Amino acid sequence: MKFALVTGANKSIGFEVACQLAREGVHVFLGSRNKANGAAAVDKLKAMGFEHVEAIALDITSDASVSKARTAIGKKTKVLDILVNNAGMFGGHPQTALNATIDQFRATYDANVYGAVRVTQAFIDLLRQSPAPRIVNVSSSQGSITLHSDPAYKYYDYKAAVYLSSKSALNMYTVVLAYELKDTQFKINAVCPGYTKTDFNGHRGPGTVEDAGKRVVKYALIGDDGPTGKFFSEENNPDTGEIPW
Repeated sequence: MKFALVTGANKSIGFEVACQLAREGVHVFLGSRNKANGAAAVDKLKAMGFEHVEAIALDITSDASVSKARTAIGKKTKVLDILVNNAGMFGGHPQTALNATIDQFRATYDANVYGAVRVTQAFIDLLRQSPAPRIVNVSSSQGSITLHSDPAYKYYDYKAAVYLSSKSALNMYTVVLAYELKDTQFKINAVCPGYTKTDFNGHRGPGTVEDAGKRVVKYALIGDDGPTGKFFSEENNPDTGEIPW
C-alpha cells in the first residue's frame, strides 16, 4: 500500500484529492491546520467506506507544527510515496503592485511558497524511501509569467500581484527541486487544478472539485515513464496539459 500526505486536505480540492487517492487504495494522511476540521473530514471519508485515512494536525506556516506532523507520520510509516503540497492562501485585497502591503506578501508567501518548502524538506527523508516518490505542487496558471505577458491569455486582465507572484515562486522551486532530484526516481511537477468553485475564490470558479482532483491525482500517481519538472494546466491546454512557465 502506498502512503500519501495531502496538505490542506480538510476541504475543497485537498479533500477531493484525498478522496480520490483513497479510492485508488492509497493510505492518506489529511493535513489540516485545524485538528477538529481534519477529524471531521476523516469521518466523512470513513462514512464513504474509506478506512485508510488519518487526520494530521499540520499548519504549513509553522516550523513546529510541520516538525510534529513529521514525527507523528514517522511513527506510522517509514515510507511516504506521495506528497501533495495543496494548502495555500489567496492573500486578500487589494493586490495591485503599488497598493498590496508587505504583510500581504509575507503571509501569502509564507503559505504558498515557504509552506511547500517546509513540508517538502521535512518529509524528504520518508519520500526517499519510496521506490516511486511523487511530489505535486498545486500551482495555478496564474503563476505563468509567459501567459500573463500575453494579451490573448484569458486571465490576462486579472493581475493579482501577491497571489500570482507567489505561484511563480512556487513554480521555480518546483523546477529547481526536480533538477536536484533528476537522477532519482522522483517525479515532481506543478499542477494547476483549474479555476474551481471553492471557498478559496468565493465559489466563483466554473470548474468542479472532482475535475480539479483528477488533474492533481493524475500526477500524484504517474508511472516511471511520466514527466518531471513540468507545469500542467489542462484548463489552458486540454491536449497535452503542459503550459509555459
